[in-house]
Amino acid sequence: MATPKLSPVSPVRRDDKPCAPSSSSSSTVLRVQDASAAEAYEQYLRLPELSGLWKAGCFPEWAGEGLVKPALQALEVTFRFASLALSDPRGYASRRELARQLESLAARELELVSALCEGDRSAPLAELSASGGVLPRERSASEVWQLPGSAAAVVCQASEASLLPRLAAWDKSETLAAKIMYAIESQMQGCAFTLGLGEPNLAGKPVLQYDRVVRPHELHALKPKPAPEPKSGYRNRELETLFTMYQILESWLRAASQLLTRLNERIEAKNWEAAASDCWILERVWKLLADVEDLHLLMDPDDFLRLKSQLAVRAAPGSDASFCFRSRALLHVANTTRDLKKLVPWVLGVEADPNGGPRVQEAAMKLYHSRRRGEGEEAGKVELLQAFQAVEVVVRGFFFAYRQLVAAVMGTAEASGNRALFVPAEGMDPLAQMFLEPPYYPSLDAAKTFLADYWVQQMAGASAP
Repeated sequence: MATPKLSPVSPVRRDDKPCAPSSSSSSTVLRVQDASAAEAYEQYLRLPELSGLWKAGCFPEWAGEGLVKPALQALEVTFRFASLALSDPRGYASRRELARQLESLAARELELVSALCEGDRSAPLAELSASGGVLPRERSASEVWQLPGSAAAVVCQASEASLLPRLAAWDKSETLAAKIMYAIESQMQGCAFTLGLGEPNLAGKPVLQYDRVVRPHELHALKPKPAPEPKSGYRNRELETLFTMYQILESWLRAASQLLTRLNERIEAKNWEAAASDCWILERVWKLLADVEDLHLLMDPDDFLRLKSQLAVRAAPGSDASFCFRSRALLHVANTTRDLKKLVPWVLGVEADPNGGPRVQEAAMKLYHSRRRGEGEEAGKVELLQAFQAVEVVVRGFFFAYRQLVAAVMGTAEASGNRALFVPAEGMDPLAQMFLEPPYYPSLDAAKTFLADYWVQQMAGASAP
């Protein structure tokens, strides 16, 4: 094979825009398959009310409100989940493992919250020195202490409405709460403020006005109203578990939607490094969504399937995809994430060839091979393209793992194993079609293939006598 030539690419005008992909390379658009089921799902989770708490506008000067608020609310609902898990009276409940999983989930949520808050200078904060070192009577959660090397006392204000300080005061959850508080202290080191949930705050940083932002009282009022079964009087504890789990999921989907909006704006503005940072955060959000779904495996099989029957949750005939396709937010985030592939020509500074020519591929090869790829206008481009493909990996992994999860939790009758291998493509459901789609970024794949061959040929030539 001849050594591929890494030829220069013609520059494009500033007004060039990426062309729409050809129909042969287009992917399946994920849509709600059953509108009535989607509506029932939203009413069950009280999403109309929850979405009212997500909306920005309470803090006009805070640009990141719409992005950070749902992430913090998801964290607060995780504290409620921990309370439910540790107070479960069932002798067969997986309390210990569920507590471990929720501790891990909270740590990953805090990692994302800190990434979203990094560099944020406009969040509503309460200065430690505002009280003059006086502990008010009505703020029982506050603490007075001295900064090292200073004679002035400060008041560390902790949230009064969050569940985390209450978990710290309960003997069953004090260890879990302490670990979360230290995780807050650790993760918020790179931010200009801390959350004010009882963490040590050794740096004496300003504290977020958590109760005003998250509104825990209103958030926790959106709990399920479990009622005993009419005939047996049985109160199924998995109702609260399922409800809380999906409120966490939907809150993070809201944050992901806002993150995608900011990511597209930064790409349009050619702020490649900031866009790459957002794209890597998006990749971690998709991993977090998979972790939330995995909590199904800790639900009691008998109680869960009893609840499933009571709620009449069944897959549509001939489809194993309708469970996840009830969430409009999940479908929107998935479609928007997959549409990032349309931005590759814009990032590379070329116009996509409507005839399918290798113009984008050649531009990618040139960028990957350039000695100045991290300098000037090229800074951040390679990292962004790498992040695009990393997100593709986790999106595909999420939906593949979801199919396996349905089989493990509900049985293989609800998830028809390898049916996609024997059904014509037009007869498959969208979830099955996703697994047979070509790569989202064929030009980047081809560029790396030819670049690898280029180096093989170069090394072979160098080693020849």
